[in-house]
Amino acid sequence: MQKILMPLPAYGSDPTEVAIPWKILTEMGIDFAFATPHGKKAAADERMVTGKGLGIWKSLLQARQDAVTAYHELEVNKDFCHPIQYDQIDPSEFAAIILPGGHDKGVKEYLESKILQRHVTDFFVAQKPVAAICHGVLVAARSIHPATGRSVLEDYKSTALLKTQELAAYNLTRLWLDDYYLTYPGTTVEEEVSAGLSKKEHFIKGPTPLHRDTMEHLSRGFALRDRNYISARWPGDAYTFALALNGLLKQRRL
Repeated sequence: MQKILMPLPAYGSDPTEVAIPWKILTEMGIDFAFATPHGKKAAADERMVTGKGLGIWKSLLQARQDAVTAYHELEVNKDFCHPIQYDQIDPSEFAAIILPGGHDKGVKEYLESKILQRHVTDFFVAQKPVAAICHGVLVAARSIHPATGRSVLEDYKSTALLKTQELAAYNLTRLWLDDYYLTYPGTTVEEEVSAGLSKKEHFIKGPTPLHRDTMEHLSRGFALRDRNYISARWPGDAYTFALALNGLLKQRRL
């Protein structure tokens, strides 16, 4: 059985981007291991799970019910409840790594972990599948290739949370949530990821993200594959993202 590693922050990950890929891929016979900074059970962004504080935009911004249900299933999963520490990760034990996102300020310990970035670099050097979605792409973008001293994404095409999406969520809620939707006020995920690519045109925005995807409506989602690397933009791409990784893993098994 193949095993995928999913590192998480102690608090603040996006429940959709964590639980939907987990649910889809475990149902396809793939095993998971989780990692957190200190080896304690992670917790997703409560606001995304419950919708608390999202005001009139709750139905638009909160995680959809299918994702919330999947997250509650994940919360009692044995492997999720007993993660390893970042410094205990051995990339050789895993077939692939998934880097989910999350915008609450709590995700910074995950996005900025030098230990985790070194492990992500190891996956790229070994040409193992790396799948990153939304803010998770920042972890890959900040991982430095030892041979070049530059981002491991430098010569890849990538997508990530779009600037238009990030600023739209911020502007809809800033009157009462301040900069909750801006993990790094003053810059956006798209801007940082684009800066690490060899060509600006290698940042691919994909079709306009209007509706979240489902197994019945995969055309709503977008996932970009470049060799061993898969990227996606937001929770609305989660099903397409998970299936793209499954397809890559199947190719590797042939």
